[in-house]
Amino acid sequence: MKYGFVKVAAAVPALKVADCQFNVCETEKLIVEAENKGVQIVVFPELNITGYSCGDLFAQNLLLEQAEMSLMQLLQNTRQLDIISIIGIPLRVSSMLFNCAVVFQRGKILAAVPKTYLPNYKEFYEKRWFAPATSLSEGVTARFCGQQVPVGTDVLFESADLCFGIELCEDVWAPVPPSSALALKGAEVIFNLSADTENIGKHQYLRSLLAQQSARCLAGYVFSSCGFGESTTDVVFAGNGLIYENGILLAASERFSFSEQLVVSEIDVERLRTERIVNTTFSESIRNFKGGETVRIPVDLCSEKDTVLTRPVEPHPFVPCGGQLLDDRCEEIFSIQVAGLAKRLVHTHASKVVVGISGGLDSTLALLVCVKTFDKLGLSREGIVGITMPGFGTTDRTYHNALSLMKSLQVTTLEIPIREACIQHFKDIGQDMAVHDVTYENGQARERTQILMDYANKTGGLVIGTGDLSELALGWATYNGDHMSMYAVNTSIPKTLVRYLVNWVAMTGVDEESRATLLDIIDTPISPELIPADENGNIKQKTEDLVGPYELHDFFLYHFMRYGSRPAKIYYLAQIAFKGMYDDATIKKWLVNFCRRFFNQQFKRSCLPDGPKVGSVSLSPRGDWRMPSDASSALWLQECEQL
Repeated sequence: MKYGFVKVAAAVPALKVADCQFNVCETEKLIVEAENKGVQIVVFPELNITGYSCGDLFAQNLLLEQAEMSLMQLLQNTRQLDIISIIGIPLRVSSMLFNCAVVFQRGKILAAVPKTYLPNYKEFYEKRWFAPATSLSEGVTARFCGQQVPVGTDVLFESADLCFGIELCEDVWAPVPPSSALALKGAEVIFNLSADTENIGKHQYLRSLLAQQSARCLAGYVFSSCGFGESTTDVVFAGNGLIYENGILLAASERFSFSEQLVVSEIDVERLRTERIVNTTFSESIRNFKGGETVRIPVDLCSEKDTVLTRPVEPHPFVPCGGQLLDDRCEEIFSIQVAGLAKRLVHTHASKVVVGISGGLDSTLALLVCVKTFDKLGLSREGIVGITMPGFGTTDRTYHNALSLMKSLQVTTLEIPIREACIQHFKDIGQDMAVHDVTYENGQARERTQILMDYANKTGGLVIGTGDLSELALGWATYNGDHMSMYAVNTSIPKTLVRYLVNWVAMTGVDEESRATLLDIIDTPISPELIPADENGNIKQKTEDLVGPYELHDFFLYHFMRYGSRPAKIYYLAQIAFKGMYDDATIKKWLVNFCRRFFNQQFKRSCLPDGPKVGSVSLSPRGDWRMPSDASSALWLQECEQL
């Protein structure tokens, strides 16, 4: 299992009701196709060997005998295949008929799982033909296809790489689905064989239900439902193949297709295991769960070493997909920032804030948050004091953008150059002005912070921090310089998202003059501007040339923090996400840099100012990230070097 991925499939075969021979041939065809695609487990719809819509034909011995004979043929024809198959079939046990899922591999039936909840309302009449799983006593076996088969619902299928369980259709619609118990007993993926009929609005409800169950169980969920061939008399089946991972839809079939379909994706079991470890509510639920004995059946989860992912790997995981979702997310994030700052202002009875405005993205976003907060609180924008502090590296472009934005937003504008103060300071400490080292750069950052703090004290205001999440992860901040503030509104906003937020405000919440300035700021290269400009007055010190592309670092940060991924897995995913954008050597170079800086710069994160948590990744030492400043990075760097 490469990096924890298990390749699964939901099959929707062509079908003829009550024609077992036709159905088993179509099933075999899709099993072979799945095997050829490297699928390790494939699930079929409910009762796919006979058809779900047989009605009173389920009482016909001929149909039941033919179903068993057809399955025997399927077992024989697939005995050389490694794939685990899950099919639906009626099964007689102790003079009762059960709607069952049968799991088999290499010609051997591993177990049969009967349906627990039988719908008997509206168009469904399953209790007319089938007995519920509760009719069975524990430890029952049945002679079927010449094999002695365990039959029951408390069954888990286990290998070293995966534990999975099964439920059928209506089971997931119950108030407490069997999959909830299976997940608490260890199932990491649930397979559901279904025969959901279609009507207006039901599909969206179904998808919401499956997503929620997958998320609640912190599990993968693979759902296969009957398709075109099952439609008959008064009902229509659309053929739903759906694959979820912790509430996220990975792949889906085409609805109302007249052809068979095989929906394939990979579920990241390693990620699910991390989620369950981190989520203490899940582990507490396991302790509180009073379940019965579970039959654990070993399976051989065969896998190709070089699994090719078909699931998308988003290169910008912090940024939602475009369109309305991106607009909605930007509005929500901006509102969280505003609400956090508003509470701090109300609590401290402050009517003034002080913000250092550089003409860059981060300080621009912080200023926009301040403006919106003051407007919502009914405070005058004159209470927002924007201070631009030109230094040795300030360019005309950023300088004029800073002044223009503050003017158009109608905030109080101050210009306090730092050159003379820094020259005096360097003279006092014996710093050679020609040596543009860390002392030269940090001296300017600390001078600016001193001005902001002192002016805030002078006016009774709060210094609003501008640094973002990406800078905190890399330690790209001057300790007790721009690293410090009285409230940091951008502390949970990654650099790749800052640009989208500023653009969203430009398009939705400001006047034309401010919009023009904001759009130019978005196009300006990211720089701390602590080194003198080039001979043409352009920015010479570009951050991404020094620490690496922020889109790479944000990708590394997301997978490292959100899922606890190791460097080798992050590198593997980055190769897919940034294919054609960065070569392998470049990705590795900046991954090494990320790991080194992330560990070495923890001491800066141990004393961060307050700031609002926005997303699932936060570096607050009081909230989401507690790490010793002296933790060794050796393991992570060693794995990086082995890539």
